[in-house]
Amino acid sequence: MNPVWVVDDEQSMRWVLEKALDRAGIPVRIFAQSADVLEALEQGDSPSVLLTDIRMPGQDGLSLMAALKARHPGIPAIVMTAFTDLDNTVAAFQQGAFDYLAKPFDLEMAVQMIRRAASDRVEPAQPSHGVLRGALTPSSAPAMQDVYRAMGRLAPSQATVLITGESGTGKELIARALHHHGRRTGGPFVAVNAAAIPRDLLEAELFGHERGAFTGAVQARKGRFEEAHGGTLFLDEIGDMPAELQTRLLRVLAEGGFYRVGGTQLLKADVRIVAATHQPLERRVAEGTFREDLFHRLNVIRLRLPPLRERREDIAALARHFLLASAQELDVPVRALNAEAVAALEHFDYPGNIRQLENICQWITVMAPGQTVGPEDLPPELLQSATPAAAPIEAVRGAQPQPTDAVLGDWHEALRREVQQRLARSEPAVMGSVLRDFERIVIQAALVASRRRRGEAAMRLGIGRNTLTRKCRELGLDEDVVD
Repeated sequence: MNPVWVVDDEQSMRWVLEKALDRAGIPVRIFAQSADVLEALEQGDSPSVLLTDIRMPGQDGLSLMAALKARHPGIPAIVMTAFTDLDNTVAAFQQGAFDYLAKPFDLEMAVQMIRRAASDRVEPAQPSHGVLRGALTPSSAPAMQDVYRAMGRLAPSQATVLITGESGTGKELIARALHHHGRRTGGPFVAVNAAAIPRDLLEAELFGHERGAFTGAVQARKGRFEEAHGGTLFLDEIGDMPAELQTRLLRVLAEGGFYRVGGTQLLKADVRIVAATHQPLERRVAEGTFREDLFHRLNVIRLRLPPLRERREDIAALARHFLLASAQELDVPVRALNAEAVAALEHFDYPGNIRQLENICQWITVMAPGQTVGPEDLPPELLQSATPAAAPIEAVRGAQPQPTDAVLGDWHEALRREVQQRLARSEPAVMGSVLRDFERIVIQAALVASRRRRGEAAMRLGIGRNTLTRKCRELGLDEDVVD
């Protein structure tokens, strides 16, 4: 087996990966820059797997991967990045990446991925003709990384996609990104909300109508299927589609053709279907309100968007994004959240998901009296609706509870209730999410108490400075830390 080549400009990352691969019995060769890899390739050497960082001085990892693929198309490449946004993910897969690792990552998972890459024969990926357009904000949440990874693989595909998730999770943004990153990016993107159009008008809206087909049809009109010809048709809230239209839609998907209302000419539908719903379609099928055969036609590839409460590590970054957008729209200074305000935002459950967070940021931009926003400047309903687990936030805000048995009991009981609530709503990976929230609260409290000085905060927590730095990076707290 040829060595695995690891390319990263960070010495610590090279050292960690080298030791992990050595322990796993995998031969490894270390490089600090792309130029050294290209020189080794010119000398006739080649790896079994290339593991490369994306952002490095000089030639970046994506260009290096392209150079490797030009010489050895069958050698798998895995990219590493701390910048976990959709552009990086899609670009990596468009260049033919086997997979990617979002820093910081689990070493055991990385070793398993390398083993799988080395044992699988990797066929060159077909490049997508899509143009990358940043419709989505970066995410460090594992659940969103799964979504980005799936979208990267879907880029060259024409498969029908079903997007599920609660209202406000950004299903249309995902649909638009699928369109713009795919082969149909030059065609139209047409969106139809099945729940927003009266049922007696929805058929004509989708399929068009001929002149005189019904009262008021004074001229022929194209439907959304015709408007989306050569592009993507996004059917939002498909679970609310009336039964009679489900039958017509099934026929279009099965036969590729349709008739306008009142028409006799068969029209062809050259469209990619992306559907979305917040409804549990399996339950609606069991209840007889949604056709099972249509469900299977739509459910070719499913993308589940996690609610915001399952990706709390993204809340601070999303809030900064929305505050910047609101300030630009209103032409006012950008509001900045202090650590206590961020903690309060991160402990709200957001029944309206990302849309609700965006509305909150617009409220802050208009209503906050100063440029630095504290918890007292947040919408009252947000603080009033805080969950029991939000009680420890009081420590972050400066309250100094006495360490009595009663207080400790209340704190433990609040934690117990929060865990019970998460289990009751079937939230996945409860242990990991609770531990992340706990660590975030403790570290934020220490940063506030130490005036955001990293060394002092680490000392008062009883952990190493490097450990604190790593945890701040993992929890998205880097902006709250100073040296």
